[in-house]
Amino acid sequence: MRSTILATLALVPLATCNQQPIDGPTSHTATSSQTPSYRDELLSLHKNLISIPSISGNENAVGNFLVDYLTSRGYHANLQPVAARDTTPRNHNRFNVLAWKGDRSPTPRVIVSSHIDVVPPHIPYSISPGAVAPETMIMGRGSVDAKGSVASMIIALDQLHSSNTITPQDDVMLLFVVGEEVAGDGMATFSKSLSKMKEPPTFDAVIFGEPTENKLACGHKGGLFCDINAHGVPGHSGYPWLGKSANELMVRAMVKILDADLGSSELFGNTTFNIGHMEGGLAGNVIPEKATVKFAGRVAIGPQNTGHEIVRSKIQSILDEVDADAFEMTCSHGYGSVKSNCDVEGFDKITVNYGTDIPNLAGNYTRYLYGPGNILVAHGARENLTVADLEEAVEGYQKLVVHALKQ
Repeated sequence: MRSTILATLALVPLATCNQQPIDGPTSHTATSSQTPSYRDELLSLHKNLISIPSISGNENAVGNFLVDYLTSRGYHANLQPVAARDTTPRNHNRFNVLAWKGDRSPTPRVIVSSHIDVVPPHIPYSISPGAVAPETMIMGRGSVDAKGSVASMIIALDQLHSSNTITPQDDVMLLFVVGEEVAGDGMATFSKSLSKMKEPPTFDAVIFGEPTENKLACGHKGGLFCDINAHGVPGHSGYPWLGKSANELMVRAMVKILDADLGSSELFGNTTFNIGHMEGGLAGNVIPEKATVKFAGRVAIGPQNTGHEIVRSKIQSILDEVDADAFEMTCSHGYGSVKSNCDVEGFDKITVNYGTDIPNLAGNYTRYLYGPGNILVAHGARENLTVADLEEAVEGYQKLVVHALKQ
């Protein structure tokens, strides 16, 4: 028997939510004869989500808004507590939002999920002037990653319920998580809660919302996130042979790593290595004693559970080759390349290089990765997508939910 997913979850009572105002439809007037009936609602929801700042660690307000919005649309919504981060304001709870239709607690066959946190800084909502048309551009932080997915998912499910294409008995649940942009702590909290159940649920499929240009992703690269510290011997710069430069060691090691083959695959290409932060030394005339690099590797090889360890071993071998005693590498987390199901009729296919919450949700289920917008503008100053992108995503999510329920 399928377990009731909320039966043993620790949930914050709905009454703890602070009411958030729901803006009316956008003031722009749609003119296209092909305008879908849900356009105003979709654009209004998308606008509200973007307008509420929700940088990772400070997702309380957008979470409260979502609960208010979903309950006003006939959903049951519950809050799953997630631990605070250093950036969480005092007296602001962090929580995942779980929502479903029907009178009973869900025993979900399909979970539709995305994240409600964004990267800094907050960029206000804006929309290109004039009457709304498919090519109308919408900008603002999260417009693509991933509030475009959140809005499209909700409207897609609304459309499926209102047309009776699915019913509450089909057991489809919405799951909106916090913290994806930092460490995936929201999804990890949800996953851990399932593992503590006597009979963990065996849901059939999870549809993850991320910007894939409305193509169905066959998977994404894994990741390896580490710090490397080099330890040298300080001294006067006029006598470099009397010391050991941590900066020089680090530079030599970085060049070798950048030139190395860290692993590749036909599906995901080459493993890449990004030196995200580098520092070392005290002054130009002092042999530096310490140097540090923070890096993010994008892992092109599998398996998912151990592919990153292969890359880590290759990097460690290079560090040992440069100086077996000088380097220390500590890694926060990692995973190998991640595959997802892209064999659904009617969708173009893609692979992506960024990470998602897929590795943070344990279990044997079919994974789908899909959403509006282009990752190349996400996290940037001009994050944007079009009305057509959002509307196509609504249709795409509907197709994926129906497909997943039929499997």
